[in-house]
Amino acid sequence: MNFRLFIAAILVFVNVLGVSAQTNKPSEEVRKIPPAGIFISAVDRAELERGAVGLKNEIDSLRVALKSKPNLLERLADVEVYHKAVHWALAYDEFYKSNEVAIARGLLNNGRERAANLREGKAPWMGTNGLVVRGYRSKIDGSVQPYGLVIPESWRPDSPHPFRLDFWFHGRGEMLTELDFVNGRQKSAGEFAPPNTIVLHLYGRYCNANKFAGEIDLFEALADVRKNYLIDDNRISVRGFSMGGAACWQFATHYAGLWAAAAPGAGFAETFDFVKTFHKETLVPTWYDKKLWHLYDATDYARNLFNCPTVAYSGEIDPQKQAADIMAKALAAEGMELTHIIGPQTQHKYEPNAKEEISRRIDAIVARGRNPVPSKVRFTTWTLRYNEMLWVKVDALKEHWERADVEAEMVSPREIRVATKNVSALTLSMPPGLCPLDNSQKPKVVIDGRELAAPAAGSDRSWTAHFKKTGKKWEVRANEETALHKRHGLQGPIDDAFMDSFVMVRPTGKPLNEKVGSWVEAEMSRATNQWRSQFRGEAPVKSDLEISESDLAASNLILWGDPQSNRLLAKILSRLPIAWDSKKISFGKQAFASAHHAPVLVFPNPLNPKRYVVLNSGFTFREYDYLSNARQVPKLPDYAVFDLDTPASAKAPGAVAAAGFFDEQWEIPALLKK
Repeated sequence: MNFRLFIAAILVFVNVLGVSAQTNKPSEEVRKIPPAGIFISAVDRAELERGAVGLKNEIDSLRVALKSKPNLLERLADVEVYHKAVHWALAYDEFYKSNEVAIARGLLNNGRERAANLREGKAPWMGTNGLVVRGYRSKIDGSVQPYGLVIPESWRPDSPHPFRLDFWFHGRGEMLTELDFVNGRQKSAGEFAPPNTIVLHLYGRYCNANKFAGEIDLFEALADVRKNYLIDDNRISVRGFSMGGAACWQFATHYAGLWAAAAPGAGFAETFDFVKTFHKETLVPTWYDKKLWHLYDATDYARNLFNCPTVAYSGEIDPQKQAADIMAKALAAEGMELTHIIGPQTQHKYEPNAKEEISRRIDAIVARGRNPVPSKVRFTTWTLRYNEMLWVKVDALKEHWERADVEAEMVSPREIRVATKNVSALTLSMPPGLCPLDNSQKPKVVIDGRELAAPAAGSDRSWTAHFKKTGKKWEVRANEETALHKRHGLQGPIDDAFMDSFVMVRPTGKPLNEKVGSWVEAEMSRATNQWRSQFRGEAPVKSDLEISESDLAASNLILWGDPQSNRLLAKILSRLPIAWDSKKISFGKQAFASAHHAPVLVFPNPLNPKRYVVLNSGFTFREYDYLSNARQVPKLPDYAVFDLDTPASAKAPGAVAAAGFFDEQWEIPALLKK
């Protein structure tokens, strides 16, 4: 057997288990993910390259020809996913099985057929039942991302009633390239395909447990589906197994108010205990690691499942049963009991009878549907990234990365009672037609014992009221505040900047010193390459001379370099909480020698405070963390300074000399101020 094919086969076996065996013994020696592919003949490669170039040329031609037909132009993404699947496999050595050459030929044929349909002004795949591959263009980096649909036989393009939709999150697959994903979505309906249900299979930008850009993938794919299919917003469920079960725990707890039901299977639910229990590795976290785990640890958001019916599954002898067990403990601490279906004597798979029981329960729950305006809401968050639950929205926290709670209840059509912890501003809002409050008078809102007269509900049965805490007293506020403070989508940490549109800004000037200049060049190259390999898009890159007003308006700017090499950084430096010259870098009381230190940070862009500016950083988890999805979490807070005398590694860009979070007003904490 070809040696590379043998290694690929071993990796396939490991990935079926949903984890990497190598992570059981922590080591700086990390393997390439995605791994190197197998050899394909020069003849096959040349044939596929000709086919890919031909399809790309046709796509470019259609982009011009369809300018006057925006609906068809948008569907060009459904062609581009086929080109990308083959082109990336060729360009980045991502063929892993001997039959994938034939698969690539078939995908090119699929792409050519769809392109020919669009040339004729048609998109017949939009009206078909069964397995359908689709694509959308992401706002984050402009990349085309694939997704799969299972369209039930009962669906028709002119169906007058909305359909139930189930999300499915796939398991870990280090070789789950676009080629493999698109091929699979044309052949299999997956684990669950309930009748009269559209199933949306997410690619999730590869193998990241639907975190960061993989998280946004859900909302972008759903938005694309809604353009062409009538979806019942109150009958959407989230489901997944293994790594997909981890994704399901994440979405179920962080966005509980959006779903009719959740069905996580196996997976992981948090970082520390899972890594210790499953990977036999004891983490030694920094103080800011512990805070940053609050971003994705589902255990910290367990209280939110009060708002989302959940049916968990585990095999009885599956080590990944740990996830449901620890979630059961977290729910018990909130006074709730987890419904946990266990497959007897079953390892890492669904046991048939248990699978039937899960389907019976989820189908019954989803048939009833979500109540978008329940009388009572219980909500916990640790960050304004996750700030909304049904009709409750948290607008400001007293302190980020500390637990914040809201419990709100309509005790009568004229009164709402709210109890809060670590919340300094909130909004209560109910959409048109759904507000049950008496709209003939102002409702009484009692927050933490203080009685307030809120605005009355509208004649359209909608209602919105804003509240702010000043000192210890809550008050009704009329409008959103404009002063700079942490708010949803502008709260950090560094990784948050890569969950929306961004542009990498390359320096064109001479650096302050050679050491930092070389480090910047290497880290920017790494960031762009790793964005492609781990989040499956080409990171947009422009020079510091090319940034336009539209870039400032629409994108987070990732500035690489120093005040001498990057003109845009020099322009805004005086408005950032940092001083940097040829001798030193200063953060408040702290100063570091510029000769061998480099700062990274995230901050509202002084040229457009509705967007971020980031200095010298891509996403912050690195190659070592790719080996376990539970470790793919933020590694840096809002700012850090690296000592470059310690070389960059698979774990860090250097030695951390200082790191921390800005306060709620985006200022250096008082303890560190001069």
